[in-house]
Amino acid sequence: MFAITTATTKIQKLNKRIRAVSGGTSASKTVSIMIWLISYAQTYPNKVISVVSESYPHLKRGAMRDFLSIMESQHNFQDNRWNKTESVYTFETGSIIEFFGVESWEKVKGARRDVLFINEANHITYETFTQMEVRTKETIFLDWNPEALFWFYTKVKNRPDVDFITLTYKDNEALDQQIVDTIEARRSDVQWFKVYGLGEIGEVEGQIYANWNIELDSIPHEAKLVRYGLDFGYSIDPTALVAEYEYNGGTIFNELLYSKGLSNREIAEFIKQQPKALIIADSAEPKSIDEIKSYIKAFGYNIVPTEKGKDSVLFGIQYLQAKQVSVTKQSLNLIDEYRSYLWMKDKKTDEFIKEPSPIKNHLMDACRYSVSSGQKMIQWKPQPAGGVKPYISNTLI
Repeated sequence: MFAITTATTKIQKLNKRIRAVSGGTSASKTVSIMIWLISYAQTYPNKVISVVSESYPHLKRGAMRDFLSIMESQHNFQDNRWNKTESVYTFETGSIIEFFGVESWEKVKGARRDVLFINEANHITYETFTQMEVRTKETIFLDWNPEALFWFYTKVKNRPDVDFITLTYKDNEALDQQIVDTIEARRSDVQWFKVYGLGEIGEVEGQIYANWNIELDSIPHEAKLVRYGLDFGYSIDPTALVAEYEYNGGTIFNELLYSKGLSNREIAEFIKQQPKALIIADSAEPKSIDEIKSYIKAFGYNIVPTEKGKDSVLFGIQYLQAKQVSVTKQSLNLIDEYRSYLWMKDKKTDEFIKEPSPIKNHLMDACRYSVSSGQKMIQWKPQPAGGVKPYISNTLI
């Protein structure tokens, strides 16, 4: 059974249209909101409740798993009422709870609902929130970890129809002592404990890139496709391909490919589906570059290795950070890497050093290859193919 905690009680006392719940790790934010939603669906007939997050995989690992666990622990789950394909549960009252990721713009701008829960609201755009808010009749829940300021604090918090509370792990009396001890053992990591322990607004310490616009709806028609960046992967790491555009003095990146297990031939076949532009790839795999070139050259494409040398990574990072960068908001893996791309720490001094983390760096590397090496490459013109058009795609693992 899921226990009624201080967090649950505080959330049940919220009564305004928008109910915003910020807080640290293990504070029972999502679980407590799901308990409220289940109770609501069991009480009121024919209601539509939407639970959303930045992507369906993220939702499946988080709020949806919590929902199923709560229902099973309360012995209320009935398999015949759970539509796995659509991720919709229908209650005896006729009310439903549906789960979907906001990477599906059709659903964001689709049917109306009675109640909305946006899980980890700091990872969606203000425009997405607005589109869903105007299609929600009654109540809206938001939750997040306060890693940094975002649109809620600047555009929503001070509205008269908003309740706002902050929860911490101390509001969750059902938490295992082992987890409590683990959280409190990190008090010396001041920035981490500020955000995830105390639930206070923080900043992502050591983030390499900053101030990128990650809310671009699509590639502007006037944008010019200039290059692709390609980072190789296979069984452990994904192959990552990004398109680079020039527009109004700035740079736009659009994620095209982010997938494991692709052969060089499969990569080449994917490339041949894109508009023609120079591909700049990781020079650490010259054999792969030569093989891909053998597949695509006859079709008017070219692929070359990135330039590497002393301090080339730092040069590329500095060069890229100096640019005005935008990212299409459907580039989910690219945005995730942008948020997670951090400087390494010296193990002895605990100070940041000028060496990027090797974690979640595949699309970041592809962007760097395209921008920094691309500036030094000789001009290359593709074979005539009716002009270059913007291409928008997003292939997830």
